Amino acid sequence: MSEILLAMVAGLIVGLFFSAVKLPLPAPPVLPGIMGIVGVYLGGIAYQSIVERFFS
Repeated sequence: MSEILLAMVAGLIVGLFFSAVKLPLPAPPVLPGIMGIVGVYLGGIAYQSIVERFFS
């Protein structure tokens, strides 16, 4: 849970900084960004599953 809070605080600080200096936010559009994160997570889980099933 603390990792989630630290990530949220870091994102908040970066968002505040970028807005203060009038730069575009360094984040993809909302839905494609979320789907990219989900894809990376599922890919990691699939890799672990494949390695455990076929190589151990």
